[in-house]
Amino acid sequence: MVKPRNLPVHLLLIVGSVGMLLPFFWMVSTSFKTPLEALRFPPTWFPSVWQISNYAEVFRQIPFWRYLANTVLITAASLLGIFLTGIPAAYAFARFRFPGREILFMGFLALMMIPLPVYLVPSYMILFKLGWIDTYAAMIVPWIVNIFSIFLLRQHIKQLPQDLFDAARIDGCSELWTLLRIVLPLCRAPLATIAVFNTISAWNSFFWPLIVTNSDRIRPLQVGLAYFSREQSTNYTLLMAATTMAIIPLIILFFAAQKQIIQSQARAGLKE
Repeated sequence: MVKPRNLPVHLLLIVGSVGMLLPFFWMVSTSFKTPLEALRFPPTWFPSVWQISNYAEVFRQIPFWRYLANTVLITAASLLGIFLTGIPAAYAFARFRFPGREILFMGFLALMMIPLPVYLVPSYMILFKLGWIDTYAAMIVPWIVNIFSIFLLRQHIKQLPQDLFDAARIDGCSELWTLLRIVLPLCRAPLATIAVFNTISAWNSFFWPLIVTNSDRIRPLQVGLAYFSREQSTNYTLLMAATTMAIIPLIILFFAAQKQIIQSQARAGLKE
């Protein structure tokens, strides 16, 4: 039961939620309309004739499965790299004491403030010298280190009781064994959060793949849809159908890991 004093807050949240969901509803609704109905004014909220064939038409117009496979490959490889680099780095920053640790960590955090356009040209020149332009490596290797993921994991590991590490040391566990058998099982929430956030980031990545790809065979979904929208700029129904299919995996992933995301964000805000 909602208390009367909280009613304005709940009403404000409901209005905000409707405002955020409305574009998604409009996208899905338009994807089922006919091209003539999509341009009708005043617009209709629901299709008068459900044009399911719009989705089949998308597969005939563009190599959707190719784009999707490229996106899945890039996302999975980037996420694997982030785990392989982020977990040892976070454990070292949280557990090991070495000269300059805090300064180095602050330097890492400061790098998060640098926007992409600042290092775009140097990064492109490096990849060009390596011959990686228009390859999967150009879209994966530069993103296998994520500073926010290191920060999130470090904060969580620092909250673990010291008794766990003392007991592991008494039992003869090495640092690697402690990390694999004790720390990682207790980091399920931040690991799930890192997986969701980086999957969304890699899945929706557009600017960088647009610059480092030249051929259709290697383009991810977002870049492929951008070229498709340029060719079908007036066919809103096909554009909305393609976009709807592109975001369905992300929505499923978010709802599957929603609980872990909230737990991780709450722990990251705790003071040391």
